[in-house]
Amino acid sequence: MTGEIQDTSRKLAVLAGLAMVAITAVQFVAARFSLRADLTATDIATLRFLGAGIVFVPIVWRTGFGKLKALGWRRALALALLVGLPYPMIINWGLTYAPATHAAALCPASIVFFSFLLSRVFFREQVSPFQAIAIAVLIAGLLFFISPNGNNETDSLFGDLVFVGSGIMFSAYAILVRRWAVDSTMATAAVALISCLPLPFIYLFVPNGLDSAPTAEILIQIVVQGFLAGAAAIFLYTYTVRQLGPQMASLFLPCVPIATAFTGMIVLGEHPTLPQFLAIAVMTAAMIVLALLHQRGERWKARPEEAKLAAYTSSFEGD
Repeated sequence: MTGEIQDTSRKLAVLAGLAMVAITAVQFVAARFSLRADLTATDIATLRFLGAGIVFVPIVWRTGFGKLKALGWRRALALALLVGLPYPMIINWGLTYAPATHAAALCPASIVFFSFLLSRVFFREQVSPFQAIAIAVLIAGLLFFISPNGNNETDSLFGDLVFVGSGIMFSAYAILVRRWAVDSTMATAAVALISCLPLPFIYLFVPNGLDSAPTAEILIQIVVQGFLAGAAAIFLYTYTVRQLGPQMASLFLPCVPIATAFTGMIVLGEHPTLPQFLAIAVMTAAMIVLALLHQRGERWKARPEEAKLAAYTSSFEGD
């Protein structure tokens, strides 16, 4: 009976991971669609945290403010500056120059690369030769994607560099969360609530397209960016991590560029070039290899010393 429950939980976790991928793909495409129409990068970021705030305020109110107080305002503000309001504004700014497929490919790839780099710097984590090769392949894919061979438009190149910059921000956020041992739900709630504070001032003093945009478009962005990307995707990914583990959950990340590429072709009519498709394939393969190698390393660390010794000595039994 326990095995059946575990199998059901794993299946639900896989579905949750796939739903998270779909939401992320739709998020990029929806943002790109509105940025080509009536809304600005600031508008979409505002609607994202308006929707997320509507979701998280009742949660924090019900669970209490104790954990938020324990986090502290300085740490909460630092996290909010990295992945709060500035983060989607920067990505949306990049989307005004480059297609959604670029964001979906470069954001996850740069997050993976800089996460490994910063972990090596701040936590002295060792990198195996295979991981080093995979990281080198990932860098090659990144450079190939933003090179003139993969992209002939200067504007798109600028947008690509913006996406890489957003990857640095998210990686720094992850490093701080790990260093401070922050609860993921409370960190997300703190980021969402702090990001809501400047929204009235942004609406009053920053030029926007909210007044001219159709009401339906605004409501769709609140749902997609706020309810789905800002809240539901976080819940789904957290559930996936709890059921499958962080390493297995990370395997869903490389699916984002592929899902966004096909969604962008259908909705926006944006077709990546053949070199860009090849670069996406290279980066996706590198991310999958890094996730699998990291998972294997974590399993090895978790094994008792006796089991490690037995595994080591058994390798010589056939000699």
